[in-house]
Amino acid sequence: QVQLVESGGGLVQAGDSLRLSCEASEGILSHYAVAWFRQAPGKERQFMAGIRRSASQTFYADSVKGRFTISRDNVKKTAHLQMNNLKPEDTAIYYCAAGWQYGTWNTWGQGTQVSVSS
Repeated sequence: QVQLVESGGGLVQAGDSLRLSCEASEGILSHYAVAWFRQAPGKERQFMAGIRRSASQTFYADSVKGRFTISRDNVKKTAHLQMNNLKPEDTAIYYCAAGWQYGTWNTWGQGTQVSVSS
């Protein structure tokens, strides 16, 4: 079972960029599909972006399409979420998730806080 650790969150201003990372502290991340979700205060957790094991396909929520890019490095066993042109409404805890099958997310990280000031 893979265990996930996110990093890269922080406090930025509107228009800035951040790059989140997801690493497997145990297990082999390249064996799993990976996705990023976020949860804002008082709201449900929402899907942001996903990538298949082979990186052959990526998927995005409409709200971040064109601003966020998901990628993975199966050699380094990491996945990333590049977030550009951040907006205050992007403020949330961002979670990395993994699953044997894309769309079934069995394993979650602890999350990393992203705060965007106006």
